[in-house]
Amino acid sequence: MSLATHDTARPDAAEPLMTLQGIGKSFGGVSVLENVDFSLFPGRVLGLAGENGAGKSTLMKVLSGVHQADAGTLTLRGRGVRFATPRQAMDAGIAIIHQELNLVPTLSAGENIFLGREPQRWGRIDWKRLFGQAAELLESLEQSIDPRIPVARLSIGQQQMVEIARALSLDAEIIVMDEPTDALTDVETAVLERVVRTLRGAGKSLVLITHRLVEIFRMCDDVAVLRDGRLVHQGPTASSSEDQLIQRMVGRELADRYPYEPPRLGETVLEVKDMVAPGVRGVSFSARAGEVLGFGGLMGAGRTEMCRALCGDVPRKSGEVWIHGRRVRFVSPGQGLRAGVAYVPEDRKQSGLVLDHSVADNMSLTALPAFCGPLGIVRHARERAAVDHYIEAFRIKLNDPRQRAQTLSGGNQQKVSLAKALMSEPEVVILDEPTRGVDVGAKREIYLLINRLKRQGKCVLLISSEMPELMGLSDRIIVLANGRVSGEFLRDDATQEKIMTAAAAAAPMEN
Repeated sequence: MSLATHDTARPDAAEPLMTLQGIGKSFGGVSVLENVDFSLFPGRVLGLAGENGAGKSTLMKVLSGVHQADAGTLTLRGRGVRFATPRQAMDAGIAIIHQELNLVPTLSAGENIFLGREPQRWGRIDWKRLFGQAAELLESLEQSIDPRIPVARLSIGQQQMVEIARALSLDAEIIVMDEPTDALTDVETAVLERVVRTLRGAGKSLVLITHRLVEIFRMCDDVAVLRDGRLVHQGPTASSSEDQLIQRMVGRELADRYPYEPPRLGETVLEVKDMVAPGVRGVSFSARAGEVLGFGGLMGAGRTEMCRALCGDVPRKSGEVWIHGRRVRFVSPGQGLRAGVAYVPEDRKQSGLVLDHSVADNMSLTALPAFCGPLGIVRHARERAAVDHYIEAFRIKLNDPRQRAQTLSGGNQQKVSLAKALMSEPEVVILDEPTRGVDVGAKREIYLLINRLKRQGKCVLLISSEMPELMGLSDRIIVLANGRVSGEFLRDDATQEKIMTAAAAAAPMEN
């Protein structure tokens, strides 16, 4: 009996542009995809949903020639196809924008857009044409990026736009976007939505992989759900609700999306007075044991900069930080850790984890002194016991603690990043966008971990760009704008309107 529910009727009765039937894929004997049937239609956007590790990216890599299926068939425009390489899929009109940016940092934006497909003239690269066409593509994305500038000098969001421009340069009929808005600002996301509508109107078939369910309902005509490597649903988005999608993704109902627990407030643990740092202009606040203090604000408001200065990751120009009534000043994150301040950065891949090291090595990195004997020799039995404890407590899905962190799904990588911070037993835990790029099931588990920290009497600082998450988990919310505190609200007083009004209230940043 099939797990999937299908409703693939289309108003225009169009034939599928591409069909995948009975697709199966395994790695090292572990099944990742099992008997997946999947259809893409011209002029429609399909949202692909599922928890981390459900098989979404693997399925799209099969479609685009990165992986070859172990079982099943691919049909494109009514003819059977099999792509041995991504280039073959590209030549057939399929473009994929991977979640992990795939750019050459030292090359210009224009060179990256046309890499391997540079326009030629008389046997040489036609640079004028290359940069001219690159500029047109970037302008179509409402970007004022100089195509001659190295991508290393661009923001993450701008680099994502360069990736999208590269896909558009292929004039592909099928365009796959894997978490395209994860690194984009709200303005850039709105631009992407307009581009998607334009491409759909031109008859393109688009696949949008996203954990943000609101984007599926806003941008997608159809939705497909993968769970544990199997397709459990495909049909028009209008026939599903958000709760139904979540239930299909996790296989159970999530009765309470934000499992809030009232705090048992203790003494004041952290005091910040008139902090000035790069991007921070005189921030003051205090936080107590057992409290989740949320920080809201628009992109560039100074939230991340404040937290990095607080833990010693960037220099603090002036101001005071007090922990348990003792004035402290950190010049490195290591000093912050030793004083009981742990920071979980928003970019787990670049800053939170050493991806080519094992899960165990990543977890114990912040607490190695606790596992060392008198001669500085690591007591591996104690280290392994601590690692096993966090794997079980955080329900981290893996085969072996010795496997590399990069082999885990995004949600499990985030749990490892949290475990790494908590293994040093800090008193102040700073969580910077802890659920970014994480599916709804893993999000709930992280929310439960936050509640556990509250019960343990930890002081939790929570940065979140997701307004419902910020309001759903915080006991108190401080809003920053242009590096300053522009509002503060108790949980019961906070509304989205009040928070957004405060976020837009401050004067522009001075030079």
